[in-house]
Amino acid sequence: MNTWKALLLIYCAIDVRYPLTRWRRKRFAHCLTEQDVEEAENSFRHFPPLVRELTEGRASVDYATVHVPQALRTVSPISFGGFWPSPTDVSAELSECAPPGAFDSVFILWPQNDAAAGRFIPSAGWGFGMGATAAANGATYAAVANASLSAWRRPRIGEVWLHEWLHGVCHHFAQRGHALPEGDADGGGPHGYVQSPTTGWTDYYRDLMNGKVEERGSFTGIQSDAWRESLEPRTLPA
Repeated sequence: MNTWKALLLIYCAIDVRYPLTRWRRKRFAHCLTEQDVEEAENSFRHFPPLVRELTEGRASVDYATVHVPQALRTVSPISFGGFWPSPTDVSAELSECAPPGAFDSVFILWPQNDAAAGRFIPSAGWGFGMGATAAANGATYAAVANASLSAWRRPRIGEVWLHEWLHGVCHHFAQRGHALPEGDADGGGPHGYVQSPTTGWTDYYRDLMNGKVEERGSFTGIQSDAWRESLEPRTLPA
């Protein structure tokens, strides 16, 4: 069994100016409430048991949490629309809290929307995840925005963190020659799975994490014995 070392960086505040046009920028500032942070942390606490459950104990996640004292000051555009806190935007915190070799995965919680005021930073999704890069000091990287209390609690608590983590994990195993289904963590619907109102996409994630997703007559995904492979070395794009 491999244990993935993870870090959750929590930005309780944001104060950024993002571009509306080539010449115009808009300011967005917001602070999360204690309840906002607690709901997100509670969701994250359910993520490691979910990994252990879906891999039948073949993989585990140990994690640390850091509350970043300063506000998030910059965000970066996403190629398919909107903005997010890329590794470059949090490089100072990565250098301080997650130097190379310290963690296998880094997660960011960031204040993307102020529901009470009806204000938000445009973003194409609740979360984004990617494979390990040099910019993230060799760790897989995922950012998840703040959300309503009900969103954190359904359908499976912790599923959003699992989903974004799997994007990075699938990239990790694909680099090592494992056959992954098209869409990796997003491939449930195209492969005939249905989102359950009580268990979400976990039927798909279970098959993805045990090499049982059927695609063009073959089984694809992370084979059960792959979880025993060393996490190093990684080939890191910039």
